[in-house]
Amino acid sequence: MATTGEVEGSHIPRNHALETAVDLAAGTVGGVANCLSGQPLDTVKVKMQTFPTLYRNAFHCFVQTYKTDGFFHGLYAGTVPALAANIAENAILFMFYGICQKSVMKLVHVEKENDLKAIHKAFAGGGAAFFASLALCPTELIKCKLQAMREMVDQGKLEKSKTFSGPYALTKHICKTEGVRGMFRGLGPTLGREMPGYFVFFGGYEISRNYFTPPGKTPDDIGPLKTVLCGGIGGVSLWVAIFPTDVVKSRIQISEGKSATFAGTFMQVVREDGVLALYRGLGPTVVRTFIASGALFLSYEYCKRGLEYLLKNQ
Repeated sequence: MATTGEVEGSHIPRNHALETAVDLAAGTVGGVANCLSGQPLDTVKVKMQTFPTLYRNAFHCFVQTYKTDGFFHGLYAGTVPALAANIAENAILFMFYGICQKSVMKLVHVEKENDLKAIHKAFAGGGAAFFASLALCPTELIKCKLQAMREMVDQGKLEKSKTFSGPYALTKHICKTEGVRGMFRGLGPTLGREMPGYFVFFGGYEISRNYFTPPGKTPDDIGPLKTVLCGGIGGVSLWVAIFPTDVVKSRIQISEGKSATFAGTFMQVVREDGVLALYRGLGPTVVRTFIASGALFLSYEYCKRGLEYLLKNQ
């Protein structure tokens, strides 16, 4: 696609910098929708991953968290870093998704993004996830620690004097005691989760959109309800594929030890809690991600179209 080419359906020259800015803005809006719609069930997921024997099931975890810590301090614990994580991750993810799509277009000699196959967009999504992981890891580290802090104290794994009331104090403590490197604990598992995960995520989304596209139409014509459904399918595909990696990442990030490795933590989980512990919390995650990913793609697609419409008609 040449930089001087024209936007399909108009006579406005393509501006790749402007297109990237639109992807960034739409990804930001999608990140907010994704976080706010799924945060309570994300809290349940983290608690069940890190304390697999403490709660009978997801419903028990949800109810106990609400009874013990309340709505905002319990189910929405870690919302500020979660918002930061989702905004940073999705803004960067969708910005680089657009950039990676353009790179893939050059490799496969395609002129329009709509001519890319689902597999091409899946590779673009996997590549974009590398850059998103660099922003996601520190914010998700803080989120997981805040979400699991009460259970850490209750089980004697953390002194009450070392607990923190909010993300700023916890971030300051980590930087002071471990340096900036401490903020990237779990980066390896994050990359191992995000890159194959988003390959499946975007692949599942695009395959679903192609399936629901009426003859003679484009995937942009499927409407909001089917867009939500396709987003949900993409999200569920992602988490089913990478959930064991996410369990290990969560364990590493909440641990107080500084030398936890992926292989060591993986084997510890299997040895102490059994293989099924690698899928502990999958139920609420599937429900959460279906809702949150549907909200993400709905917000992203329609925000992007709205911004493109405004730019074409200014």
